[in-house]
Amino acid sequence: MNNHPVITIGRQCGSSGKIIGQKLAEELGIKCYDKELLALASKNSGFSEELFQSHDEKPTNSFLYSLVMDTHSLGFTTSGYMDMPINHKLFLAQFETIKKLAMEEPCVIVGRCADYALSEYPNLISVFISAKDEDKIQLLKERNQIDDTKAKDLMVKTDKRRSSYYNYYSSKKWGDVRSYDLCVNSSSVGVDGAVRVIKRFVEEKMSQLK
Repeated sequence: MNNHPVITIGRQCGSSGKIIGQKLAEELGIKCYDKELLALASKNSGFSEELFQSHDEKPTNSFLYSLVMDTHSLGFTTSGYMDMPINHKLFLAQFETIKKLAMEEPCVIVGRCADYALSEYPNLISVFISAKDEDKIQLLKERNQIDDTKAKDLMVKTDKRRSSYYNYYSSKKWGDVRSYDLCVNSSSVGVDGAVRVIKRFVEEKMSQLK
């Protein structure tokens, strides 16, 4: 059995979750996969990267969860679902890529229901990053050069999309503390503080598994 950690990062829009994931990976000397996961899934499946990007963290329909569960329980591979609609194919191809990554190397994976895909992986550390609304709005204003109204709209719509995606495709609820090993408020500890907290948690959990 592999004994390396895999850390998944769920995040609210504007909470610096991606930056925290990247800095954590640097601290641990491992890779961080965000958009890079789409390119990898494209390479593994043969579907174009543009298709993965167009469907990235976007919900489709309410019966997809049961479809994924049925397919996963039967042990189907990419070749086993070629008759499915394209959105189903893309989700399952990404699902398999995440599981393959976890078996091959320690890494940080941002978003994309990675914690659900790896729910049976013993060395999974699932993290959720939140922040105060005013801090998220300020970050989005600066990053995108937009005003308060547009920043708030972006925050709300992105979180709604991520929540719908996660809740459709997993058996858990996005942002619910019961869905994660660790929840960190980046407004309280800052980006670097969040990295230190998560790193310490990873070290502690891995020591318990030895």
